[in-house]
Amino acid sequence: MTEGQKARRPGGRSARVRAAAHQAVTDLVAERGYGNFTVGDVAARAGVADTSVYRRWGTLEALLTDVAITRLTAGSPIPDTGSVAGDLRAYATGVARDISGSDGLAVLRLVVALSSAGEAGAESRDRFLAERTRQLQDMLDRARERGERPPDALEVVDHILAPLYIRILFAAGPLTPVYVDGLVDRLLSFSGAVPDASGTQTRRP
Repeated sequence: MTEGQKARRPGGRSARVRAAAHQAVTDLVAERGYGNFTVGDVAARAGVADTSVYRRWGTLEALLTDVAITRLTAGSPIPDTGSVAGDLRAYATGVARDISGSDGLAVLRLVVALSSAGEAGAESRDRFLAERTRQLQDMLDRARERGERPPDALEVVDHILAPLYIRILFAAGPLTPVYVDGLVDRLLSFSGAVPDASGTQTRRP
């Protein structure tokens, strides 16, 4: 096999370009805010040609959407602890960790900015919410298969994700373990007692 015929390595240059562009966007949002940089700025910060960015994403808005969805969904994998209460606590803890850093705050601000940026922004918002809901639904469906009575996905959004996001966006306080656990407790209480895998009630008094 000649050099030109060698198969491309998985996670090669394409993956490096994507990672570099994502980090460049995150850094630029943190430094300048949404709407204050161009594809050329992203490319320069990422150390790639403008054409590489256009070829992969087409528009700056498409790149920003990719960053938002990837950073705030792939960064918080869905746990499988054996009970819905354990899954929700692990999930909430992971989300809190992911959004507490400077990158997390920048991406949250990006999502908010995109959601008000016309039709393309609304599409980005809908894609983000749909992906979050899909992930949660997988976890909750698994709980039902175990015989548990989990909340629905939008209840998780309302009682866990929304408070976490608002607290970070408005610097309303740290996401301490006590605070995060309290959100899960209130959701479980709101939804009714949820038996875990052993049949005991996971709702705390």
